[in-house]
Amino acid sequence: MDRGPVSSAPGAKGPPSWKLAPPYDADTQGMVVSGFATLPTGRALFLAFGWDGALRDKGGAWLAALQGVAPITDADGKDPRSAAIGLTWEGLRKMGLGANTLASFDRPFKEGMFQEDRLRRLGDRREGKWLETVIPGGPKWSGNTPLDAATIGDDAHAFDEDGPAPAEQRVTTPVTVHALLLLYEADEASADAWCAAVSETLAPHGVRVVHRLPLELRLDERGIAREHFGFADGVSQPQPFEAGVVTMGGADAPNDPWNGVPLGEILMGHKNGHNEVAAGPVVPDGDAARSAGLKPHPRGEGFFDLGLNGSYMVVRELKQDVAAFWQSMRANAARITQDDPEHSAQIDQDWIASRVVGRDRDGNLLCPAGTLPPNRYDQPDNEFGFWDRDRLGQGCPLGSHVRRGNPRDGLAPTPADKQTLLDASKNHRILRRARKFGPTIADPTVDDGVDRGLLFICLNTDITRQFEFVQQTWVLNPNFATLYDEVDPLIGPKGQLTIPETPLRRIVEVETFVQMAGGEYFFLPSMPALRYLEAL
Repeated sequence: MDRGPVSSAPGAKGPPSWKLAPPYDADTQGMVVSGFATLPTGRALFLAFGWDGALRDKGGAWLAALQGVAPITDADGKDPRSAAIGLTWEGLRKMGLGANTLASFDRPFKEGMFQEDRLRRLGDRREGKWLETVIPGGPKWSGNTPLDAATIGDDAHAFDEDGPAPAEQRVTTPVTVHALLLLYEADEASADAWCAAVSETLAPHGVRVVHRLPLELRLDERGIAREHFGFADGVSQPQPFEAGVVTMGGADAPNDPWNGVPLGEILMGHKNGHNEVAAGPVVPDGDAARSAGLKPHPRGEGFFDLGLNGSYMVVRELKQDVAAFWQSMRANAARITQDDPEHSAQIDQDWIASRVVGRDRDGNLLCPAGTLPPNRYDQPDNEFGFWDRDRLGQGCPLGSHVRRGNPRDGLAPTPADKQTLLDASKNHRILRRARKFGPTIADPTVDDGVDRGLLFICLNTDITRQFEFVQQTWVLNPNFATLYDEVDPLIGPKGQLTIPETPLRRIVEVETFVQMAGGEYFFLPSMPALRYLEAL
């Protein structure tokens, strides 16, 4: 699925990658700048804090112990194995983070992904019922964030035209997650041994693994990762820039005309696309903040910046029904060739599937003349606009997954608006760090009953403007790009996809191929912020 990193195989010569200059690299978690492509095996350990009052008095002790067996990796270079960690709002509260600091986080993080309005925007739940894009019975895990005080206080009963507004209902899941630990290793045996050591270390601190997923990154000979439907995963990524902070090839990273975004779109404390410093949480001045290496907040006298060089991490466990996907593609192709044998000789299941995605299996963008050729590094070309190349979607359909995930300049109403719309689309980019879970299916058209899918992970500093906007306004918008009653054909609910063709247009029926099994918003702390949390 689009919006993630295409990783170069070990030893492969690919395009230069961006890095953080010292000292920013040592202050930032490594997963921000790396997909850890040299470490093909991984584990996602979902942690819950189950301590009693005695353990609660030292809420950061477990994190300090974890650093002894699984030190969180910074961004200053490659490591033989790597780890990353994020924490939920409720996890930080249970650790003993101060109330004022907790209140200084962004509202989506404080409310959690399972706040009922957010679930509606994300296409997960409506009118008290889980939608078909969620696994049967509802998701298995979340942060189970408590209701925000504003929803249960006096303001909860404010009057509107129809009388008092109903009080918000808390939506919960069977499993509560307070932190997510991501481990990246070279092989399965090493990953299993590392997981066992982590569990043994955390158990005395009342922290246990309540859910886990085996993660993997299988690269082909060109260094391209593929998700379970068989398509190249992650062709399009934003490229951050900030003079003196982000480098590429030993010099300041340029503002890439198609994919460049200010670093503040990814890391707090830096200028974002609105020329504002991306806001993050703060802590009061004190010995703990100074000892951890936090910086004084530039606009908050008496406060230190807990968010600087950190990010918000969006996580969604997405189950993929591979057999349903390819059965649907085959059925659509058969119907079209039967109904229109004269003009459908080129149409088969791959033809339909590539138009659902918007690229061919190797990640090359569909164009009216075929596909966009690979770039000089033999990788899918990502430097293009839709307006000049395929404004009407006769190659890459307007409603395809990749056009919804990153419309670039394709939504411009006139040629004069191309740059304006491209710039606007950059203000909604997300940095994706997903990996798939579960074994590769033997026969893509036969359901083997095994769970497989994608652990969607993305980083952004403004959850509402970035991740939630993409999901609500582009991916699930039924009127996206002049369409009517169509949503994303790959990750949306059952519906239709219009495929423009000459002299006809094709309309294919798509099913629900991807279902959410759990999700939450996490805070991805900087290295100094982790040291501060360890001391709680």
